[in-house]
Formats: sequence, structure tokens, C-alpha cells
Amino acid sequence: MNSITNILYWISTGLLIPVIALLLFGFIRALMLLGNFFGMYIGRIKNEKQQQKLISELKKNNFKDTKIKGNRLFNKHLQRIIDAKNKDITIEKILADFEIASEKELSSSKTLSKLGPMVGLMGTLIPMGPALVGLAQGDISSMAQNMQVAFSTTVIGLFIGAIGYVTQLIKQRWFIADINNLEYIANLLKTNKDA
Repeated sequence: MNSITNILYWISTGLLIPVIALLLFGFIRALMLLGNFFGMYIGRIKNEKQQQKLISELKKNNFKDTKIKGNRLFNKHLQRIIDAKNKDITIEKILADFEIASEKELSSSKTLSKLGPMVGLMGTLIPMGPALVGLAQGDISSMAQNMQVAFSTTVIGLFIGAIGYVTQLIKQRWFIADINNLEYIANLLKTNKDA
């Protein structure tokens, strides 16, 4: 039994370096995601009026420019809807493609929101074993160093998870608004061509 627990101890302590590497990678990825998110946010603020202007022009059956600056995913699917020329099945497929593309865009946020805290918890629990051993042997400096690693990995993991979660929530709202606008535009184009 003692040899089995020693094997488990070695395995768990051997995972500390990969866990710390994953946390550092996740931290860098979270910072990149945050920068990308702010770029999307600024683009949406600047170009929200363009989307509403396009919809009002479509209501009047008077539109020339269908491009909305800064919203590449929306523009791509909007152009495909316009090119579909009132083919309902094709338009449904385009809208479904937009939903799939939106989910793909959200995947990094979802991954970080779930994996960050998990890896952070692993980084917390792994050094606790050596810290307790150090405490039992009276080696306070070893215990303090392991506790420092444990708490810092927890903080980094929670930071990664928080960035992933917040960006996921806000991006989901944006994509829902975009799909709603695309459906509305598709219906406007259909009624304009029927009239």
C-alpha cells in the first residue's frame, strides 16, 4: 500500500510543471482574448449605427452599401443572404452557418472559462502535499514556498476563468443580436422582393 501511495505522490508532483506551463499558456491566451474582445467592443460601438441604417434602408427598399465596417463575420453572411436571392432553404443554411461560426468564435472563451479554474485547482492541490510534508518535518521555508505556488496558481486560474466567462457572456449577446438582425434582414429582403 505504501508503494502505491508513493507512486501516486510522484505522479501528482510530476504534474506540477505541466500544470504551471498550462497556466502560463492560459494566462497569455486570456490576455490575447481580452485584447481581441476590446477590439471587437470598440468596433461594435463605432458600427452599431451602420447596422441600424442598413436595416432602415432595407425597409424602404433602398440600399446601396451593405458593408458594415469592423464586423467581418456579419458582413460575410449578410452578403451571402443578399446573393441567395430569396431562396428560403439557402438563407436558412446561411443563418445556421452564422450560428456555427459564432459558436466557433466563442469556443476559446468557453475553454478558458472552464479549464482555467480546473488547472488552477490542480496547481493549488499539487504543492499542498509537499507543503504538508515540510510542515511535518519542521521545514517552514519549504512549506512557505509550496504554499506560495499553491495560492498563485489559484489566482491565475481564477483570472483566466473570469476573463473567459465574461467575454463569453458578452460575445453571446452580440452574436444573438447579429443573428436576430440577419434574420430580420432576410425577411425584409423576402418581403421587398414579393412586393
